[in-house]
Amino acid sequence: MRALRLELLLSGLVPVLGLVPAPACAQDISRFAYIDPLSGGGASIGEVGLKTFQFIAEEINQKGGVLGKKLEIVGYDNKVNPQESLVQIQKALDAGIRIVTQGNGSSVAAAISDFAAKYNERNPGKEFLYLNYAAVDPVLTNDKCNYWHFRWDANSDIKMAALTDYMKTRPNIKKLYLINQDYSFGQSVRSEARRCWEQNVPTSRSSVTSCTRC
Repeated sequence: MRALRLELLLSGLVPVLGLVPAPACAQDISRFAYIDPLSGGGASIGEVGLKTFQFIAEEINQKGGVLGKKLEIVGYDNKVNPQESLVQIQKALDAGIRIVTQGNGSSVAAAISDFAAKYNERNPGKEFLYLNYAAVDPVLTNDKCNYWHFRWDANSDIKMAALTDYMKTRPNIKKLYLINQDYSFGQSVRSEARRCWEQNVPTSRSSVTSCTRC
């Protein structure tokens, strides 16, 4: 399902590439910078994502590309670190890439989104787009929403609402135990899970316990 969403996104995005400038020598190629972990503990996740993007781009290219343009996905290793992500994005921008995608780590996503807003304001004519495919902290498209950041995965509020809507139909589920990351995403999941559970599940069944860990 995610692969299908990626294909639809890559196919549908190219017609609006006029929003971001590209070097004249690359007009026949649309290049995407994939910014995610390609080394360290998160490498397995990042490498799968990169291969998925590249596979889909290859399939689209074999069908003639999009509006005559071939797609190219270039991997950049951010080590799941916000500061390193900005270093890698700058490398991509220096290479003439104007579309960036990332999805592992809401703290990374927040840094990229903020950087995109500031960079694009300071560099008219050199703007870039940030495509968030999996960082799901709601704040990214609420309080910290900006024009250059697009997310197509459901945020954690939407996912918790779906889970608790299902749980309320299962009387055998009487307790909910949460193990969350101790940063913005995990804290958001914890608070929304509590709220949705208390709102949707009868009081006689309500029991929520949670803990956080890095």
